[in-house]
Amino acid sequence: MDRNQSIGFALLMMLFLGWYYVNAPTAEEIERQKFIQDSVEQARAKTLQENADETKIPQTQATPVSDSLKIAQLSNTYGALGSAMVGEGQEHILSNSLMDVSFNSKGGIVTKSVMKEHMQITEDENKVQTKTPLELLGTDKGKFEYILNTKTGGKISTQDLVYQTQKTENSIVFTANSGAGTIQHSYTLLPDSYTLDYTFSIDGVKQLLDPSEDKIRFRWHEHLKKLELNTVFEKFYSTIYFKPDDDNSDYCNCRSDDIEQDEDIKVEWMAHTNQFFNTSIISKTQNFTNTYFETVVFDDDNEYIKLAKGEGDLALADGDKSTFEFQMYLGPNEFERLVKFDNGIDEIIPFGRSIFGTINRYVIRPSFNFLSSLISSKGLVIILMIFIIKMLLYPLTYKMLHSQAKMGALKPELAKLTDKFKDDPSKKQMETMKIYREYGVSPLGGCMPMIVQMPIWYALFRFFPASITFRQESFLWATDLSSYDAFVNLPFDIPFLGSHLSLFTILWAVSTVIYTYYNTKHMDMSANPAMKYVQYAMPLMFLFFFNTYSSGLTCYMFFSNLFNIIQTVVTKKFVFNDEKILAELNKEKNKPKVVKKNSFQTRLEEAMKQQQEIQRKKQKRK
Repeated sequence: MDRNQSIGFALLMMLFLGWYYVNAPTAEEIERQKFIQDSVEQARAKTLQENADETKIPQTQATPVSDSLKIAQLSNTYGALGSAMVGEGQEHILSNSLMDVSFNSKGGIVTKSVMKEHMQITEDENKVQTKTPLELLGTDKGKFEYILNTKTGGKISTQDLVYQTQKTENSIVFTANSGAGTIQHSYTLLPDSYTLDYTFSIDGVKQLLDPSEDKIRFRWHEHLKKLELNTVFEKFYSTIYFKPDDDNSDYCNCRSDDIEQDEDIKVEWMAHTNQFFNTSIISKTQNFTNTYFETVVFDDDNEYIKLAKGEGDLALADGDKSTFEFQMYLGPNEFERLVKFDNGIDEIIPFGRSIFGTINRYVIRPSFNFLSSLISSKGLVIILMIFIIKMLLYPLTYKMLHSQAKMGALKPELAKLTDKFKDDPSKKQMETMKIYREYGVSPLGGCMPMIVQMPIWYALFRFFPASITFRQESFLWATDLSSYDAFVNLPFDIPFLGSHLSLFTILWAVSTVIYTYYNTKHMDMSANPAMKYVQYAMPLMFLFFFNTYSSGLTCYMFFSNLFNIIQTVVTKKFVFNDEKILAELNKEKNKPKVVKKNSFQTRLEEAMKQQQEIQRKKQKRK
């Protein structure tokens, strides 16, 4: 390794240290992280204690107790509402063309939503796949409740009450009578929609509540189930989102346990989100206050991905009756459906928050949708999209290849410099730049197509695993373009790679190596031989990253490489002519030169001259 390379590595290390210093957390951020961690531990301890208390309840009832005695015992603590806490719940179902929604009269809650147009694929230990209708919620571990504080000091959860039921074709009303008043949940399933109109009301019950309380507490805790085969990305994209009324939506950390708590903000909606589906509640009359949001990440061997908790206060009206109107969404993360709510809930689709998110939402997404209306195969749509992009960028690609052809024609001239200045790299660099200027060649002429494509590439990096458009869509050997395409399942797990090999990823890596070799074989890399090996090592390193990524993206990358190779070979073989290139170079060489140097070029040449003088003095001392 020569001195210049050592300096380069030293500069890289300095940049890394500088980056680490700039991005190091402040004392306030460290204190906040400590607060969050302490809060998480306290919440976990509280949950464990609640679970322990729940398991003790049946053990204290050694002998059966009659319903009348139960009512008497409960009325001592919960007043007239105690009579509504005895009995068994009944299941009820509302259906439309898109889903079946199940309810239970114990709690008056939605218990599950079964999709009619979306399936869940599960895989046993022998990799045998089973397809069943996808189900949201569907666990008895969740909570959907309002907490009422009574005069007698008890806390009543509306989920513990048994409600009388009135059901029509598309609506259902659950009513709990206390003698003095009612507590009511009312649901209406909208046609051809994943949306429920939902109203919660209490009427005449306020006299039973603690007069010092002017609010009730809403709690929605949900264990997020595994809905996709690729649980790595599903876990990453699963969390709880919420929308403050005066700001953009926010969310809990996707990669680790997190708590977001604020007494001052008012929240319009909260959404428990998986990678491609969500269950959300949207307030229509008043926003949630004193909010608390938490996510707890489960281990990989757990049947659930995460625990999502959303809580907030709702203010009671001054009179005897308080009514709270909501909408509930129980369905897929389809942009067109979510954007119609006009409240920012479409931001739960992780297209990105920056310019790349804008490109995904308003350029790439509608382009894919338009092409999908013409072609049913999503894989063919990807290939057609690549073709369109490559054709639009071909003028820039032509300039890049033209610049490379010129540099290839100058390779014999540059080889002479290597022999002449083999002991003086800085002098060789100066003479190389002089030859480039003399023949009118720009070494940076091939960068523009890459620079233009970078925003598109990064946007697609977010688009494929976030868009439900590609979920369970097959192409060639890939059975799901939103997940990896495992063509070999390994009996063991390789660190950072997984227990499978993705064919599109391997094909991309191989095609990248081939394209790199063909594209650079005429380039002179004697000034920095290490780059010759780094450019081949990079695709091999990225194998570990893309092996578990969406096969839609790796499919795009592979066929994009094929188009690049075809464009390069055809252009160099049938468009360019070596004799014409040399004639063009000689013509440029013979032109009178008017050298215009900007300040950067002047400083660069001055620095190179200083470096050359230092080298000359060192050689003289030797």
